[in-house]
Amino acid sequence: MLKRIQSVRFLPSRVWLLLAVIGPGLITANADNDASGIFGYSQAGAAYGYRMLWIIVLSTVALGISQEICARMGAVTGRGLADLIREEYGVKITLFAMLALLVANFATTVSEFAGILAAIQLFVPHEVARLVIMPFVGLAVFLLVTRGTYRKLEKFLLWASLVYLVYIVDAYLAHPHWGRVMKETIAPSFGHVGAIKPYVFMIINVIGTTITPWGQFYIQSSIRDKGIKPEEYKMVRLDVFFGAFFTNFIAFAIIVCCGTLLFPNGNLNDAGEAAKALIPVAGGFAATIFAIGLFNASCFGAITVPLSTAYAVTEALGWESGVGRRIKEAPLFVGIFSFLIFCSVVVVMCFPSNLGNLIILPNIVGGVLLPIILVLMLLLVNKRRLMGQHVNTPVYNVIAWATTVIMILLSVALLGTLFMPAGS
Repeated sequence: MLKRIQSVRFLPSRVWLLLAVIGPGLITANADNDASGIFGYSQAGAAYGYRMLWIIVLSTVALGISQEICARMGAVTGRGLADLIREEYGVKITLFAMLALLVANFATTVSEFAGILAAIQLFVPHEVARLVIMPFVGLAVFLLVTRGTYRKLEKFLLWASLVYLVYIVDAYLAHPHWGRVMKETIAPSFGHVGAIKPYVFMIINVIGTTITPWGQFYIQSSIRDKGIKPEEYKMVRLDVFFGAFFTNFIAFAIIVCCGTLLFPNGNLNDAGEAAKALIPVAGGFAATIFAIGLFNASCFGAITVPLSTAYAVTEALGWESGVGRRIKEAPLFVGIFSFLIFCSVVVVMCFPSNLGNLIILPNIVGGVLLPIILVLMLLLVNKRRLMGQHVNTPVYNVIAWATTVIMILLSVALLGTLFMPAGS
Protein backbone atom coordinates (compact mmCIF):
# COMPACT_ATOMS: atom_id res chain seq x y z
CA MET A 1 0.00 0.00 0.00
CA LEU A 2 2.82 2.38 0.90
CA LYS A 3 4.45 1.76 -2.46
CA ARG A 4 1.14 2.35 -4.21
CA ILE A 5 0.63 5.65 -2.39
CA GLN A 6 4.17 6.72 -3.19
CA SER A 7 3.64 5.90 -6.86
CA VAL A 8 0.40 7.92 -6.89
CA ARG A 9 2.20 10.85 -5.28
CA PHE A 10 5.07 10.47 -7.70
CA LEU A 11 2.91 10.45 -10.83
CA PRO A 12 1.76 14.10 -10.64
CA SER A 13 5.34 15.27 -10.18
CA ARG A 14 6.31 13.40 -13.36
CA VAL A 15 3.41 14.96 -15.22
CA TRP A 16 4.29 18.45 -14.03
CA LEU A 17 7.92 17.90 -14.97
CA LEU A 18 6.88 16.82 -18.47
CA LEU A 19 4.68 19.91 -18.83
CA ALA A 20 7.56 22.08 -17.63
CA VAL A 21 10.07 20.82 -20.20
CA ILE A 22 7.74 20.21 -23.15
CA GLY A 23 8.02 22.71 -25.96
CA PRO A 24 11.40 22.81 -27.75
CA GLY A 25 11.00 19.42 -29.45
CA LEU A 26 7.36 19.86 -30.44
CA ILE A 27 7.84 23.45 -31.59
CA THR A 28 11.00 22.77 -33.61
CA ALA A 29 9.48 19.76 -35.34
CA ASN A 30 6.22 21.57 -36.11
CA ALA A 31 8.15 24.51 -37.53
CA ASP A 32 9.47 22.11 -40.19
CA ASN A 33 5.90 22.03 -41.51
CA ASP A 34 6.15 25.63 -42.64
CA ALA A 35 5.16 27.20 -45.96
CA SER A 36 7.82 25.33 -47.93
CA GLY A 37 6.87 22.14 -46.11
CA ILE A 38 3.16 22.45 -46.90
CA PHE A 39 3.95 23.22 -50.54
CA GLY A 40 6.52 20.43 -50.76
CA TYR A 41 4.17 17.79 -49.36
CA SER A 42 1.32 19.09 -51.53
CA GLN A 43 3.55 18.81 -54.61
CA ALA A 44 4.61 15.29 -53.63
CA GLY A 45 0.99 14.16 -53.33
CA ALA A 46 -0.16 15.94 -56.50
CA ALA A 47 2.74 14.61 -58.58
CA TYR A 48 3.18 11.08 -57.21
CA GLY A 49 -0.01 10.24 -55.34
CA TYR A 50 0.83 8.03 -52.37
CA ARG A 51 4.26 7.00 -53.69
CA MET A 52 6.18 9.42 -51.44
CA LEU A 53 4.65 8.18 -48.16
CA TRP A 54 7.49 5.73 -47.51
CA ILE A 55 9.91 8.66 -47.27
CA ILE A 56 7.83 10.16 -44.45
CA VAL A 57 8.27 6.96 -42.41
CA LEU A 58 12.04 6.93 -42.81
CA SER A 59 12.41 10.68 -42.29
CA THR A 60 10.43 10.46 -39.04
CA VAL A 61 13.11 8.21 -37.56
CA ALA A 62 15.91 10.40 -38.93
CA LEU A 63 14.23 13.59 -37.69
CA GLY A 64 13.69 12.21 -34.19
CA ILE A 65 17.28 11.03 -33.88
CA SER A 66 18.89 14.19 -35.30
CA GLN A 67 16.86 16.57 -33.14
CA GLU A 68 17.28 14.42 -30.02
CA ILE A 69 21.04 14.65 -30.50
CA CYS A 70 20.97 18.46 -30.45
CA ALA A 71 18.50 18.54 -27.56
CA ARG A 72 20.84 16.26 -25.59
CA MET A 73 23.84 18.46 -26.37
CA GLY A 74 21.91 21.54 -25.26
CA ALA A 75 20.86 19.93 -21.97
CA VAL A 76 24.29 18.46 -21.16
CA THR A 77 26.53 21.38 -22.20
CA GLY A 78 24.13 24.30 -21.63
CA ARG A 79 25.36 25.80 -24.90
CA GLY A 80 24.05 26.26 -28.43
CA LEU A 81 25.27 24.33 -31.47
CA ALA A 82 27.01 27.34 -33.04
CA ASP A 83 28.79 28.07 -29.77
CA LEU A 84 30.14 24.51 -29.64
CA ILE A 85 31.24 24.59 -33.29
CA ARG A 86 33.21 27.79 -32.68
CA GLU A 87 34.77 26.46 -29.49
CA GLU A 88 35.78 23.10 -30.96
CA TYR A 89 36.60 23.84 -34.59
CA GLY A 90 37.64 27.48 -34.71
CA VAL A 91 36.49 30.61 -36.50
CA LYS A 92 36.99 29.51 -40.13
CA ILE A 93 34.79 26.42 -39.96
CA THR A 94 32.25 28.34 -37.89
CA LEU A 95 32.05 31.14 -40.46
CA PHE A 96 31.62 28.56 -43.23
CA ALA A 97 28.80 26.86 -41.30
CA MET A 98 27.17 30.22 -40.53
CA LEU A 99 27.36 31.27 -44.19
CA ALA A 100 25.65 28.03 -45.22
CA LEU A 101 23.02 28.58 -42.54
CA LEU A 102 22.40 32.21 -43.52
CA VAL A 103 21.87 31.25 -47.17
CA ALA A 104 19.42 28.49 -46.26
CA ASN A 105 17.61 30.51 -43.59
CA PHE A 106 17.17 33.65 -45.66
CA ALA A 107 15.63 31.56 -48.44
CA THR A 108 13.42 29.86 -45.85
CA THR A 109 12.28 33.14 -44.23
CA VAL A 110 11.36 34.52 -47.64
CA SER A 111 9.35 31.35 -48.27
CA GLU A 112 7.44 31.83 -45.00
CA PHE A 113 6.21 35.28 -46.02
CA ALA A 114 5.50 33.99 -49.53
CA GLY A 115 3.31 31.36 -47.86
CA ILE A 116 1.58 34.02 -45.75
CA LEU A 117 0.78 36.02 -48.90
CA ALA A 118 -0.38 32.91 -50.76
CA ALA A 119 -2.76 32.09 -47.91
CA ILE A 120 -4.26 35.51 -47.16
CA GLN A 121 -4.84 36.47 -50.80
CA LEU A 122 -7.34 33.61 -50.92
CA PHE A 123 -9.54 35.63 -48.56
CA VAL A 124 -8.80 39.29 -49.40
CA PRO A 125 -7.85 41.17 -52.59
CA HIS A 126 -4.26 40.62 -53.70
CA GLU A 127 -3.13 44.23 -53.30
CA VAL A 128 -4.60 44.49 -49.80
CA ALA A 129 -2.85 41.27 -48.84
CA ARG A 130 0.48 42.41 -50.29
CA LEU A 131 0.56 46.06 -49.24
CA VAL A 132 -1.38 46.06 -45.95
CA ILE A 133 -1.56 42.66 -44.28
CA MET A 134 1.98 41.50 -45.15
CA PRO A 135 3.74 44.44 -43.40
CA PHE A 136 1.33 44.10 -40.46
CA VAL A 137 2.19 40.39 -40.02
CA GLY A 138 5.92 41.22 -40.24
CA LEU A 139 5.54 43.85 -37.50
CA ALA A 140 3.54 41.46 -35.32
CA VAL A 141 6.24 38.79 -35.61
CA PHE A 142 8.92 41.35 -34.72
CA LEU A 143 7.05 42.55 -31.62
CA LEU A 144 6.21 39.03 -30.44
CA VAL A 145 9.88 38.04 -30.30
CA THR A 146 11.53 41.29 -29.26
CA ARG A 147 8.95 42.48 -26.73
CA GLY A 148 7.88 39.19 -25.18
CA THR A 149 9.60 36.47 -23.14
CA TYR A 150 10.66 32.96 -24.06
CA ARG A 151 7.85 31.47 -21.94
CA LYS A 152 5.16 33.59 -23.61
CA LEU A 153 6.52 32.84 -27.08
CA GLU A 154 6.63 29.14 -26.29
CA LYS A 155 3.01 29.13 -25.11
CA PHE A 156 1.94 30.97 -28.26
CA LEU A 157 3.70 28.46 -30.50
CA LEU A 158 2.35 25.46 -28.57
CA TRP A 159 -1.20 26.71 -29.08
CA ALA A 160 -0.43 27.36 -32.75
CA SER A 161 0.74 23.74 -33.02
CA LEU A 162 -2.86 22.61 -32.52
CA VAL A 163 -3.93 24.35 -35.74
CA TYR A 164 -1.94 21.76 -37.71
CA LEU A 165 -4.68 19.27 -36.85
CA VAL A 166 -6.80 20.81 -39.63
CA TYR A 167 -4.74 18.83 -42.15
CA ILE A 168 -5.90 15.58 -40.56
CA VAL A 169 -9.47 16.79 -41.12
CA ASP A 170 -8.61 17.51 -44.77
CA ALA A 171 -7.18 14.02 -45.22
CA TYR A 172 -10.36 12.52 -43.77
CA LEU A 173 -12.58 14.67 -46.02
CA ALA A 174 -10.60 13.47 -49.06
CA HIS A 175 -11.86 9.88 -48.50
CA PRO A 176 -8.60 8.21 -49.55
CA HIS A 177 -8.17 4.58 -50.49
CA TRP A 178 -6.66 3.50 -47.16
CA GLY A 179 -5.54 0.12 -48.48
CA ARG A 180 -3.35 1.77 -51.12
CA VAL A 181 -2.15 4.31 -48.58
CA MET A 182 -0.90 1.55 -46.27
CA LYS A 183 0.65 -0.40 -49.14
CA GLU A 184 2.65 2.55 -50.45
CA THR A 185 3.70 3.43 -46.91
CA ILE A 186 4.97 -0.03 -45.99
CA ALA A 187 5.83 -1.62 -49.34
CA PRO A 188 6.27 1.18 -51.90
CA SER A 189 6.20 0.55 -55.64
CA PHE A 190 9.00 2.11 -57.68
CA GLY A 191 8.04 0.80 -61.10
CA HIS A 192 6.05 3.83 -62.26
CA VAL A 193 7.88 6.82 -60.83
CA GLY A 194 8.68 8.19 -64.27
CA ALA A 195 11.70 10.36 -65.03
CA ILE A 196 14.63 10.18 -62.60
CA LYS A 197 15.35 13.92 -62.36
CA PRO A 198 11.97 15.08 -60.97
CA TYR A 199 11.80 12.03 -58.70
CA VAL A 200 15.18 12.77 -57.10
CA PHE A 201 14.19 16.44 -56.89
CA MET A 202 10.99 15.50 -55.05
CA ILE A 203 12.78 13.19 -52.60
CA ILE A 204 15.21 15.98 -51.65
CA ASN A 205 12.25 18.35 -51.51
CA VAL A 206 10.44 16.15 -48.97
CA ILE A 207 13.50 15.33 -46.87
CA GLY A 208 14.81 18.91 -47.09
CA THR A 209 11.66 20.27 -45.49
CA THR A 210 11.54 17.55 -42.82
CA ILE A 211 15.12 17.75 -41.51
CA THR A 212 16.43 21.31 -41.77
CA PRO A 213 19.78 22.95 -40.96
CA TRP A 214 18.10 25.72 -38.97
CA GLY A 215 16.05 23.21 -36.96
CA GLN A 216 19.21 21.70 -35.51
CA PHE A 217 20.40 25.09 -34.28
CA TYR A 218 16.98 26.15 -33.03
CA ILE A 219 16.24 23.15 -30.82
CA GLN A 220 19.62 23.28 -29.09
CA SER A 221 19.43 27.04 -28.51
CA SER A 222 15.86 26.81 -27.21
CA ILE A 223 16.91 24.05 -24.79
CA ARG A 224 19.66 26.36 -23.53
CA ASP A 225 17.36 29.40 -23.44
CA LYS A 226 14.77 27.46 -21.45
CA GLY A 227 17.42 26.36 -18.95
CA ILE A 228 16.79 22.61 -19.20
CA LYS A 229 19.25 20.57 -17.13
CA PRO A 230 20.74 17.10 -17.75
CA GLU A 231 18.49 15.55 -15.08
CA GLU A 232 15.45 16.66 -17.11
CA TYR A 233 16.84 15.05 -20.25
CA LYS A 234 14.56 11.99 -20.28
CA MET A 235 11.45 14.18 -20.39
CA VAL A 236 12.99 16.32 -23.13
CA ARG A 237 13.59 13.20 -25.19
CA LEU A 238 9.88 12.34 -25.01
CA ASP A 239 9.08 15.86 -26.20
CA VAL A 240 11.48 15.54 -29.14
CA PHE A 241 10.28 12.11 -30.27
CA PHE A 242 6.62 13.05 -29.96
CA GLY A 243 7.31 16.23 -31.94
CA ALA A 244 8.96 14.23 -34.75
CA PHE A 245 5.99 11.84 -34.89
CA PHE A 246 3.37 14.60 -34.75
CA THR A 247 4.92 16.80 -37.44
CA ASN A 248 5.41 13.93 -39.86
CA PHE A 249 1.92 12.63 -39.18
CA ILE A 250 0.70 16.02 -40.40
CA ALA A 251 2.99 15.72 -43.44
CA PHE A 252 1.56 12.24 -44.06
CA ALA A 253 -1.97 13.69 -43.95
CA ILE A 254 -1.13 16.44 -46.46
CA ILE A 255 0.34 13.95 -48.95
CA VAL A 256 -2.67 11.67 -48.52
CA CYS A 257 -5.08 14.57 -49.06
CA CYS A 258 -3.37 15.92 -52.19
CA GLY A 259 -2.51 12.43 -53.46
CA THR A 260 -6.19 11.53 -53.31
CA LEU A 261 -7.71 14.69 -54.74
CA LEU A 262 -5.08 16.19 -57.04
CA PHE A 263 -3.10 13.24 -58.43
CA PRO A 264 -2.42 12.77 -61.34
CA ASN A 265 -3.71 16.10 -62.67
CA GLY A 266 -2.24 18.38 -60.02
CA ASN A 267 0.11 21.09 -61.25
CA LEU A 268 0.80 23.44 -58.35
CA ASN A 269 2.67 26.74 -58.61
CA ASP A 270 2.43 27.63 -54.92
CA ALA A 271 0.87 26.37 -51.70
CA GLY A 272 -2.14 28.66 -52.12
CA GLU A 273 -2.96 26.90 -55.38
CA ALA A 274 -3.21 23.63 -53.47
CA ALA A 275 -6.04 25.14 -51.43
CA LYS A 276 -7.73 26.50 -54.57
CA ALA A 277 -7.42 23.15 -56.33
CA LEU A 278 -9.31 21.44 -53.50
CA ILE A 279 -12.47 23.54 -54.03
CA PRO A 280 -13.94 21.67 -57.04
CA VAL A 281 -13.08 18.21 -55.69
CA ALA A 282 -13.50 18.56 -51.92
CA GLY A 283 -15.56 21.71 -51.44
CA GLY A 284 -14.97 25.16 -50.01
CA PHE A 285 -14.69 23.99 -46.40
CA ALA A 286 -11.75 21.69 -47.11
CA ALA A 287 -10.02 24.43 -49.10
CA THR A 288 -10.59 27.00 -46.34
CA ILE A 289 -9.12 24.90 -43.57
CA PHE A 290 -6.16 24.01 -45.83
CA ALA A 291 -5.52 27.74 -46.33
CA ILE A 292 -5.88 28.43 -42.59
CA GLY A 293 -3.33 25.71 -41.92
CA LEU A 294 -0.99 27.26 -44.50
CA PHE A 295 -1.26 30.71 -42.89
CA ASN A 296 -0.59 29.27 -39.43
CA ALA A 297 2.36 27.20 -40.66
CA SER A 298 3.87 30.18 -42.49
CA CYS A 299 3.59 32.44 -39.43
CA PHE A 300 5.07 29.64 -37.30
CA GLY A 301 8.10 29.47 -39.58
CA ALA A 302 8.37 33.24 -39.88
CA ILE A 303 8.99 33.32 -36.13
CA THR A 304 11.24 30.30 -35.64
CA VAL A 305 13.54 30.47 -38.68
CA PRO A 306 14.82 34.05 -38.19
CA LEU A 307 15.01 33.34 -34.47
CA SER A 308 17.16 30.28 -35.16
CA THR A 309 19.45 32.36 -37.37
CA ALA A 310 19.84 35.07 -34.73
CA TYR A 311 20.60 32.43 -32.11
CA ALA A 312 23.22 30.70 -34.25
CA VAL A 313 25.14 33.75 -35.49
CA THR A 314 25.31 35.46 -32.09
CA GLU A 315 26.41 32.22 -30.40
CA ALA A 316 29.07 31.71 -33.07
CA LEU A 317 30.48 35.18 -32.37
CA GLY A 318 30.04 35.00 -28.60
CA TRP A 319 27.44 37.81 -28.40
CA GLU A 320 24.40 38.04 -26.14
CA SER A 321 21.18 36.43 -27.35
CA GLY A 322 17.69 35.55 -26.11
CA VAL A 323 14.00 36.16 -26.73
CA GLY A 324 12.77 39.44 -25.23
CA ARG A 325 16.21 41.07 -25.17
CA ARG A 326 16.21 44.75 -26.06
CA ILE A 327 18.52 46.23 -28.70
CA LYS A 328 20.88 47.61 -26.02
CA GLU A 329 21.14 44.17 -24.37
CA ALA A 330 21.58 42.07 -27.54
CA PRO A 331 22.11 44.37 -30.55
CA LEU A 332 23.35 41.68 -32.96
CA PHE A 333 20.61 39.22 -31.99
CA VAL A 334 17.81 41.76 -32.47
CA GLY A 335 19.51 43.18 -35.56
CA ILE A 336 19.78 39.85 -37.40
CA PHE A 337 16.21 38.90 -36.53
CA SER A 338 14.87 42.29 -37.66
CA PHE A 339 16.95 42.28 -40.84
CA LEU A 340 15.64 38.88 -41.94
CA ILE A 341 12.02 39.84 -41.23
CA PHE A 342 12.28 43.20 -43.04
CA CYS A 343 14.16 41.90 -46.09
CA SER A 344 11.88 38.89 -46.49
CA VAL A 345 8.74 41.04 -46.40
CA VAL A 346 10.26 43.41 -48.98
CA VAL A 347 11.30 40.55 -51.32
CA VAL A 348 7.84 38.99 -51.28
CA MET A 349 6.12 42.36 -51.75
CA CYS A 350 8.36 43.11 -54.75
CA PHE A 351 8.06 39.67 -56.40
CA PRO A 352 4.52 38.49 -55.66
CA SER A 353 4.24 36.59 -58.96
CA ASN A 354 7.08 34.22 -58.07
CA LEU A 355 5.57 32.69 -54.93
CA GLY A 356 6.04 29.09 -56.05
CA ASN A 357 9.78 29.47 -56.65
CA LEU A 358 10.19 31.45 -53.42
CA ILE A 359 8.37 28.80 -51.38
CA ILE A 360 10.06 25.68 -52.77
CA LEU A 361 13.64 27.06 -52.93
CA PRO A 362 14.59 26.48 -49.26
CA ASN A 363 13.68 22.79 -49.41
CA ILE A 364 16.32 22.21 -52.06
CA VAL A 365 18.88 24.62 -50.56
CA GLY A 366 18.35 23.12 -47.10
CA GLY A 367 18.56 19.56 -48.41
CA VAL A 368 21.89 20.26 -50.09
CA LEU A 369 23.40 22.17 -47.12
CA LEU A 370 22.09 19.86 -44.39
CA PRO A 371 24.99 17.34 -44.56
CA ILE A 372 27.45 20.09 -43.55
CA ILE A 373 25.56 20.73 -40.32
CA LEU A 374 24.94 17.03 -39.64
CA VAL A 375 28.64 16.16 -39.93
CA LEU A 376 29.68 18.89 -37.47
CA MET A 377 26.85 17.94 -35.11
CA LEU A 378 27.81 14.25 -35.10
CA LEU A 379 31.47 14.97 -34.51
CA LEU A 380 30.54 17.11 -31.51
CA VAL A 381 28.07 14.71 -29.88
CA ASN A 382 30.63 11.90 -29.95
CA LYS A 383 33.26 13.87 -28.01
CA ARG A 384 33.31 12.28 -24.56
CA ARG A 385 35.12 15.35 -23.20
CA LEU A 386 31.97 17.39 -23.96
CA MET A 387 29.21 14.86 -23.47
CA GLY A 388 30.60 12.41 -20.90
CA GLN A 389 28.29 9.40 -20.66
CA HIS A 390 25.76 11.10 -22.96
CA VAL A 391 27.69 10.47 -26.20
CA ASN A 392 25.80 8.76 -29.01
CA THR A 393 25.03 5.07 -28.80
CA PRO A 394 26.14 2.88 -31.74
CA VAL A 395 22.53 2.67 -32.98
CA TYR A 396 22.16 6.46 -32.98
CA ASN A 397 25.44 6.82 -34.86
CA VAL A 398 24.39 4.31 -37.52
CA ILE A 399 21.06 6.09 -38.16
CA ALA A 400 22.52 9.60 -38.04
CA TRP A 401 25.52 8.83 -40.26
CA ALA A 402 23.31 6.91 -42.68
CA THR A 403 21.04 9.96 -42.94
CA THR A 404 24.07 12.16 -43.61
CA VAL A 405 25.49 9.86 -46.29
CA ILE A 406 22.08 9.53 -47.98
CA MET A 407 21.66 13.32 -48.07
CA ILE A 408 25.14 13.71 -49.59
CA LEU A 409 24.38 11.08 -52.26
CA LEU A 410 21.01 12.69 -53.05
CA SER A 411 22.64 16.11 -53.34
CA VAL A 412 25.26 14.72 -55.74
CA ALA A 413 22.48 12.96 -57.68
CA LEU A 414 20.52 16.21 -57.90
CA LEU A 415 23.54 18.06 -59.26
CA GLY A 416 24.10 15.21 -61.70
CA THR A 417 20.55 15.41 -63.00
CA LEU A 418 21.10 19.04 -63.94
CA PHE A 419 23.24 17.76 -66.84
CA MET A 420 20.73 15.12 -67.90
CA PRO A 421 18.32 15.62 -70.82
CA ALA A 422 15.01 17.23 -69.86
CA GLY A 423 12.98 14.03 -70.24
CA SER A 424 15.30 11.87 -68.12
